[in-house]
Amino acid sequence: EIMAPDPDNEEYLKQSSQLDNLDRPQIAILDFGSQYSHLIARRVRELNIYCELYSCLVTAEKLGAHKLTAIILSGGPNSVYEEGAPHVNPKLWEMIKERNIPVLGICYGMQELAHVFGGKVAPGTKREYGKAQVKRVEACDCKLFDGLPEDGFQCWMSHGDKLHALPDGFKVVASTSNADFVAIENPASRMYGLQFHPEVTHTPLGATIISNFCVSIAGASQDWKMSNYAEEFIESVRRQVGPVGHVIGAVSGGVDSTVAAVLMNRAIGHRFHAVMVDNGCLRKDEAKQVLKRLRGDCDIDLKCVDASDRFLSLLKGVTDPEKKRKIIGGTFIDIFQEEANRIEKEHDHCDWLLQGTLYPDVIESISYKGPSATIKTHHNVGGLPASMKLKLIEPLRELFKDEVRELGIALGLDEHSVWRHPFPGPGLAIRILGEVTAERCAMLQQADAIMIEELWKSGHYRKIGQAFVVLLPVKSVGVMGDGRTYENVAAVRCVETTDYMTADFYHLPYEVMSNMSSRIINEVRGINRLCYDISSKPPSTIEWE
Repeated sequence: EIMAPDPDNEEYLKQSSQLDNLDRPQIAILDFGSQYSHLIARRVRELNIYCELYSCLVTAEKLGAHKLTAIILSGGPNSVYEEGAPHVNPKLWEMIKERNIPVLGICYGMQELAHVFGGKVAPGTKREYGKAQVKRVEACDCKLFDGLPEDGFQCWMSHGDKLHALPDGFKVVASTSNADFVAIENPASRMYGLQFHPEVTHTPLGATIISNFCVSIAGASQDWKMSNYAEEFIESVRRQVGPVGHVIGAVSGGVDSTVAAVLMNRAIGHRFHAVMVDNGCLRKDEAKQVLKRLRGDCDIDLKCVDASDRFLSLLKGVTDPEKKRKIIGGTFIDIFQEEANRIEKEHDHCDWLLQGTLYPDVIESISYKGPSATIKTHHNVGGLPASMKLKLIEPLRELFKDEVRELGIALGLDEHSVWRHPFPGPGLAIRILGEVTAERCAMLQQADAIMIEELWKSGHYRKIGQAFVVLLPVKSVGVMGDGRTYENVAAVRCVETTDYMTADFYHLPYEVMSNMSSRIINEVRGINRLCYDISSKPPSTIEWE
């Protein structure tokens, strides 16, 4: 997670933003700018069904090149009847009809169906946002609702516009107290619309509805398994890299780079060269543990470059977080390039760079941002110069974080490796507020290790999205034994989150807090007070810097 360079700067390596799986059957999700679009994709993937997300403006030619099982139209913030509102390409509707592809419209997606097929969409008398009770029409036999209670169920609404007249060929199958047409269907053309959001957890039975559409109506195969994916990737890399190609990749010890490195090693063995840069701001014993896990246990050709003195001397006197990030990012690139040059000399050539891009990064680059927005290629390469002339291999770019973990388990990685919390690229440097010194790093490393140990011991680690200790540039008075102390204050931050876009502070039991506090204050020389951060994101960010 190094500072990304300017996306328009041609001097940096770029990655592609679309996936190219033309042979794998898939459900296509067309994104109209909804904050929930990625959740639709996750819910479909949870059914072991492969899906991809596209901009709603995708052409029939591009989408039609894929083997489409079904199409889902997402929600969105626009009104379908307004000038400039996004619409599905007319040629795409022709293709849907020709191939008889099932379509599910959600919220704006349902209004798009109505708009195209002669219904009437207009503002509602009142906006509907929050929980609502869905009531099915009498003798409702809609396949979408198979297995759901006859007397209704709870859903989550988020809309201002609503359907006032049905589109041609459709019938109403459910309503709420505020909307007559909350679910509609045209079984003959295999088209369905929902005004509510089945993909969010606030619609408790939403997963059943999505399953009914994908499996019962569309007949999608539930064969998207991580063990199969590993075999498929290994075969494709062997073809891509060839019998003599070499690949270089940076590893950090995090789950993404660990899984990517293990996959590469299984594919091409010691023609994959992993580099770990110890910047002096890693977790306690991190470099030692990563070397044992990847080089010792997994037989990966891994070199650890101890550059802690180099980084810490450059960080001397720097307190601004952005400057810290730039120094660490720039120095990492310099060292990585030095290592790439060494590997190239040793083996005469090195043509490929392993990159741990995940699917949310890809989604960010292809999502619909509105008519005025420019869709730019996403950068996750960390600003490596294009002069390196490396081609990218991105084994995880089709996967969500939970799928990466599932893949790690399928590859036989241990629980601690697979469930590690995210760790920022600049490391502890941005968790030490103020100047970063070797002494303050050692203090924070020790406190952080105790905190993680207590979370595992108490059974809370896996329930938390991210947990860490922050060392504050503040001192406080304390009493230890018979003496007065004037030492550092630290804060513990634990959050629960599914997507890291929003997060709530984790309600850690007092007993666990008490054990943490007691151990850190007694065992870490230099800390005499521990606080617990109870702010949520937004308005606060997860990290402090």
